[in-house]
Amino acid sequence: MISVSVVGGGSWATALVKILSNNAGQIHWWIRNPESVDFIRQYRHNPSYLSDVEIDLSRVVPNANLVETLAASDYIVLAVPAAFLKTALSGISADALKGKKVFSAIKGIVPEHNKIVGDFLHSEYNVSLENLGVITGPCHAEEVAMEKLSYLTVACQDSATAAQMAALLTCRYIRTVRSGDIFGTEYSAVLKNVMAIASGICHGLGYGDNFQAVLISNAIREIKRFVDAVHPINRDINESAYLGDLLVTAYSQFSRNRTFGSMLGKGYSVKSAQLEMNMVAEGYYAVACIHEINKKLKVDLPICEAVYNIIYEKIAARVEMKLLTEKLS
Repeated sequence: MISVSVVGGGSWATALVKILSNNAGQIHWWIRNPESVDFIRQYRHNPSYLSDVEIDLSRVVPNANLVETLAASDYIVLAVPAAFLKTALSGISADALKGKKVFSAIKGIVPEHNKIVGDFLHSEYNVSLENLGVITGPCHAEEVAMEKLSYLTVACQDSATAAQMAALLTCRYIRTVRSGDIFGTEYSAVLKNVMAIASGICHGLGYGDNFQAVLISNAIREIKRFVDAVHPINRDINESAYLGDLLVTAYSQFSRNRTFGSMLGKGYSVKSAQLEMNMVAEGYYAVACIHEINKKLKVDLPICEAVYNIIYEKIAARVEMKLLTEKLS
């Protein structure tokens, strides 16, 4: 029985712990807050996220010590917001990840480096590309908590490692698909959050379903242009890891990026929207990183640029989205 270490204490980390409890021998679960660790040990529930999920303490070992958590398993799943990943890992050295199979379930870019998580781990912690993997959707933590049938994509250049992680995640309510596209799936997961913010902004402004269909149709083409520029391989952008993940994030009631965007469209300031949500919308950080990366690539990204202008250039959402409508087809 393989043991897995999960890093992160939020909704998605909690959902992954629940999924892995079906197959892994033991799950070592790092949560930053010691009080949350004590609460889970006593009451078997995460006090802050997905509190209805019962934690199987016969399999799950909560721990506030990251070094101990990482040392306990050869398979590691990272599930902290990308903006906080560098801080979370600041107390460990590259030796802590040496020889480990490290999967990112993070859908964002490390802002201090403008790198997706895989690139960050490869460059800063010397994790080999063969030992890097990605766990992506389409999948929302809230529906996992309710055991609604969901699909996960497991991407890794090493097919045996991908197969092993897929087996660990597969259960009655989770189906898995394997991929070798670690760069395309991760960048797509980043971009779909930005597109979901755009979808939410349009919803907040009062645009209807007809326009949303045009927006998302353009969004998947925009994602394809970018991932093909970053990592040009033969991929089908209509697969679930790309198009499916975009659709669920752009349309779902559980999408925090769409919710964040909707608040902006209704007139909230960026800061007030963030405070009211009390959760991280990865697209907020991602759009600035994509903007910087694209200064070199020069890919046509009208939707990303519109979101960037609204969030960081303080251009009125109604004005910017009106300009965007003239660029879509």
